Amino acid sequence: MIILGLTGSIGMGKSATATLFRDEGVPVYDADAAVHQLYQKDGAAVDPVEAAFPGVKVEGAIDRTLLRERVLNDTAAMKQLESIVHPLAGAAQQDFREAARKSGAAFAVLDIPLLYETGGSGYCDYVLVVTAPPEVQRDRVLSRPGVTAETFEAILARQVPDAEKRAKADFILSTAHGFEFAHDHVRAIVALMNRKAVGDNA
Repeated sequence: MIILGLTGSIGMGKSATATLFRDEGVPVYDADAAVHQLYQKDGAAVDPVEAAFPGVKVEGAIDRTLLRERVLNDTAAMKQLESIVHPLAGAAQQDFREAARKSGAAFAVLDIPLLYETGGSGYCDYVLVVTAPPEVQRDRVLSRPGVTAETFEAILARQVPDAEKRAKADFILSTAHGFEFAHDHVRAIVALMNRKAVGDNA
């Protein structure tokens, strides 16, 4: 089974692109959703995260806004959080891979925002980077509820620059040209991955 890593900086349209792959019947692992599950009531990350950052647990779940305020501009705190969450998310990803393999899928997509930052690209056969012009990215992010310019810049500072991601990618998809343009590219990548999977198993 071929593994396609899907990544892109904040506001580039990565999540929308992941949905297009799902629409084509491709299994997609959503790293953000996996972490969200870990933070929900009775989630595996709730108690260790609360122990590391007292006060971020609210009504049995991690309040992600409070947690972000605690770690976003604190490199040591962010590393501490990652040391807790990444192994748990990694286990969830392994479960996904195994389920996709058992289903007989020709290939699967790993939707991981920090794919390059965490070294996850090394576990992928190919990587697709979703991109958009800086002004489009900024407008999208600042239109989100509660996101300030300061928050946006702090998030960008933690991410590998878009140009560097594109330079490393096997595939690049721009979301600046509309839905159909993006969907056509996704269909082409799906067809290519399916052909490669058949070739690998021939």
